[in-house]
Amino acid sequence: TTGSISFGVAFVAGKNRVPRPAAGMTALVILVCESVMSVTITGAFGRNLWVRFDGAQTHHIGEVCEPAMIQHTREPRGGHPDKRTLRREFLAVRNALPEGDVQAMARALAERALELGELARARTVAAYVSVGGEPGTGPLLDALRARGTRVLLPVLLADNDLDWAEYDGPGSLVEVHHPGKIALLEPGGERLGADAVLTADAVLLPGLAVDGRGMRLGRGGGSYDRVLARLERAGTDPALVVLLHDGEVVDRVPAEEHDKPVDAVVTPSGVRHFVVGDA
Repeated sequence: TTGSISFGVAFVAGKNRVPRPAAGMTALVILVCESVMSVTITGAFGRNLWVRFDGAQTHHIGEVCEPAMIQHTREPRGGHPDKRTLRREFLAVRNALPEGDVQAMARALAERALELGELARARTVAAYVSVGGEPGTGPLLDALRARGTRVLLPVLLADNDLDWAEYDGPGSLVEVHHPGKIALLEPGGERLGADAVLTADAVLLPGLAVDGRGMRLGRGGGSYDRVLARLERAGTDPALVVLLHDGEVVDRVPAEEHDKPVDAVVTPSGVRHFVVGDA
């Protein structure tokens, strides 16, 4: 499937930017016409969600049962948007996903991720607990732990840096309400310190999109920028893997000098590795 988004970034399946979804799985195509976003969900779900953007508010306008892919028919106004605009639009799409679809995609994501050699070889993996419409990590965390991998999960600190603790199953997670932020599930065990991530052989990164160069668009909090900077200062070189929905692998996202490319992206449909020089 091939689609596009209004800010000039194409989802190009023909160039292996987006693997073809497995039967019955969900693929996202973002179609933006001024302030109205159409989220086409194909496969077994086969429905079209219309989302209207109004400042910080997202309104679910309606749903049309239509299995066919809808193509973008209008050119966007203006040039390429900044990170803040892209974050807002990707989050609007995620917020429109039905909970059942998110759960189904989480199982497929775990299957694909477990095929990744970097995770198969890893003795310690630094991961995270997904929230909201993020690609679900629960099945993957449990599968890694079941095969004997040590899994570290983040604990958000007051300055947005991350402490770490070991994952000991779903029962070890506690809901934490940080001021001004959504509730997070964090590990309740012993805090190991911010440098514990340096022991990881692979680091799973949250994100909103990744482009053909491996540049990741994060949520803007800066926590993982600090993690990546810490890894670089220490001279460690774990595999960096971002977990995304299928439609979030795009041609280009804005990047700054300090941004570091990831090594691979995993979606419910497959895995893609990036190498230096990827366009």
